[in-house]
Amino acid sequence: MLISDISPHHHPFGQELLDLQHAAYAVEAELIGDDRIPPLHETLDALRSEPLTWLGAFDDDGRLVGAVAWEETSDEVDVNRLVVHPGAHRRGIGRALVEQVVARAAGRRVIVSTGRDNAPARSLYERLGFEAQGEREVIPGLWIAGYALTA
Repeated sequence: MLISDISPHHHPFGQELLDLQHAAYAVEAELIGDDRIPPLHETLDALRSEPLTWLGAFDDDGRLVGAVAWEETSDEVDVNRLVVHPGAHRRGIGRALVEQVVARAAGRRVIVSTGRDNAPARSLYERLGFEAQGEREVIPGLWIAGYALTA
């Protein structure tokens, strides 16, 4: 697996990234029983308008199989999205991507949120040392769990 900087503004990554995001969030929607996850319905223009930094994970055939995006300040890195192709689950792709973001955080606090009922994602963050920060209802009936990793 190769992990590299990518951008939704560059061909062919924009559409590939959007397709990957939709596939990954469809799995999360199934896990949490709610399809109102905003990135699940995002358009390519909306994806490109987000102020995010992206890393992509590529398989041996050069296919994009995972991606992570974040926003950062001088004090904190906020993991905004972590997506893995449904056919590539349980291969360590998500873990490797999050570890890359943590390394780039260079000691800053790293935060992330996921669906409250997304057990695989929650387990991943907990195994990586993230600590639960509570749950909140972002829209009626849609709950997320927050995590933080402090160096």
